[in-house]
Amino acid sequence: MDECKVYIIDDSAEVRQAINLLMSSVGLEVVEFESADAFLSEDRDIAKLEGCILLDVRMPGMSGLALLEHLQQIKCSPPVIMISGHGDIPMAVKAVQEGAINFIEKPFNEQELLDNVHRAFKLDSIQRGKNMKVQSIKKRLNSLTSREKEVLYAVTEGQRNKLIAVELNISQSTVEAHRARVMEKMDASSLSELMRMIIYIENSDIDIE
Repeated sequence: MDECKVYIIDDSAEVRQAINLLMSSVGLEVVEFESADAFLSEDRDIAKLEGCILLDVRMPGMSGLALLEHLQQIKCSPPVIMISGHGDIPMAVKAVQEGAINFIEKPFNEQELLDNVHRAFKLDSIQRGKNMKVQSIKKRLNSLTSREKEVLYAVTEGQRNKLIAVELNISQSTVEAHRARVMEKMDASSLSELMRMIIYIENSDIDIE
């Protein structure tokens, strides 16, 4: 996985250079791209990038808004800050609706841009932490057998062992054995902890297999 970086996507070499100098002055590593197509052509897993993306709205080829929409579809982790010299309210609203954390007009205020980048780094760190937690729970879920999953979801829905046994057509002692294995495999110390895990992963945007 990449270290935290600032990814600048702007067709203006002058703008890229100015942002690069600003970010470098505070010790941030920068990677420049002259177009959305150039950014997408890189041989790496874009969804796993760390840091933030500074994305120009209007560029030759794929527009910034089109790239933003694509990044949301592939669940790209880094927060996106839109930048534009032709900003208007409808465009800003659309950018935020598509997932951008802010919309900054050129010429930008240096401190404002730095503040937004640092905020984006914090948001990225928080989101990656959540993703790691979800993946950890998902890995434990996938270790369960089909029967254990049936018992798990029945238990977290509040069903008692006796009812679960009837619905699954198994003995109550078998339900208890499955339940014990579920608790062990999920590394849950209590039923409430197990329920919190299921609620957490169901509220995430990561699919459960």
